[in-house]
Amino acid sequence: MRALTVVPNQPGSLRIEDVPDPVPGPNELLVDGISLGICGTDREIASGEYGWAPPGRDRLILGHESLGRVRSAPDGSGFAAGDLVVGIVRRPDPVPCGACARGEFDMCRNGDYVERGIKQIDGFGSSEWVVPVDYAVRLDPSLAQVGVLMEPTTVVAKAWDQIEKINGRAWFDPKTVLVTGAGPIGLLAAMLGAQRGLDVHVLDRSTEGPKPGLVADLGGTFHTGSAAEVAEKVDPDVVIEATGAPAVALQAAKIHNPGMIVCLTGVSTPGNDASVDVGALNRNIVLDNAVVFGSVNANRHHYELAAEALAKADPEWLGRLITRRLPLERALEAFEPGDHSAIKVVIDL
Repeated sequence: MRALTVVPNQPGSLRIEDVPDPVPGPNELLVDGISLGICGTDREIASGEYGWAPPGRDRLILGHESLGRVRSAPDGSGFAAGDLVVGIVRRPDPVPCGACARGEFDMCRNGDYVERGIKQIDGFGSSEWVVPVDYAVRLDPSLAQVGVLMEPTTVVAKAWDQIEKINGRAWFDPKTVLVTGAGPIGLLAAMLGAQRGLDVHVLDRSTEGPKPGLVADLGGTFHTGSAAEVAEKVDPDVVIEATGAPAVALQAAKIHNPGMIVCLTGVSTPGNDASVDVGALNRNIVLDNAVVFGSVNANRHHYELAAEALAKADPEWLGRLITRRLPLERALEAFEPGDHSAIKVVIDL
């Protein structure tokens, strides 16, 4: 079969090649790959910044944003040929730590987890793949063209799940959410906010292209400018930061609103110094009973929440998030230099 592979930590090693066909084990699904989403993590691995090949191997099959159709399934597995599925990315560490032992492997405490297409286990960037039954999630059949958005949706499904758990510390009745960043993650976060009946506001530096219309079609309001200025206008109860820009993250953390919750989902580049009045920041957070927390990755519960959210969404709206599709043989074009922050590239397998 054909696959997209890379030598981790070796820039320029990305290629499409023939690899052995997968052989399913006794409790595994054999899946025909439909499509693969490409994100910043994949580009960082391809550029040699990090990544880990499977033990005893030099090359890693890339890709963690999966979508496939079951070709064969074990009897009694609950799956059948033709089911639309995605594979869960992370696997718990073998020890396991306390979090992994409770199914919360997204919160692994010792770092010995593995991740498909990232760390020590092949990803989904191939025409066929296998996945253990316990790490596969079925999608609604209507999502055959857009189900590849499942993994990024799990990121914000987890964010909202954690926000709602934090809400439970006291009475809280949020009305307004501000999402900073209108890339795929930010727009999906806004979609989940709209599904919760909140007044949705999305901030982005881009004034052209599809972003304003996508926000409007959610019933939300699109803004440009600074996070501080927009927050002053809309008085958000919840902020989801999805740019990774240090200045924006800092502005989000400094918003003054009693009981406010700020979730950071964007990953910043180290080495960006900023002048911060730590005393004022600390004072605001303490006196407002505010919470600022980070969120990444997802466990099975979040995949199930994401599947429910996608099934309720407008497939046409979701399809507009995918701005470029490439066949597998042209997959390397998705890694060419450029600003990919507003572009969701999907490889059709």
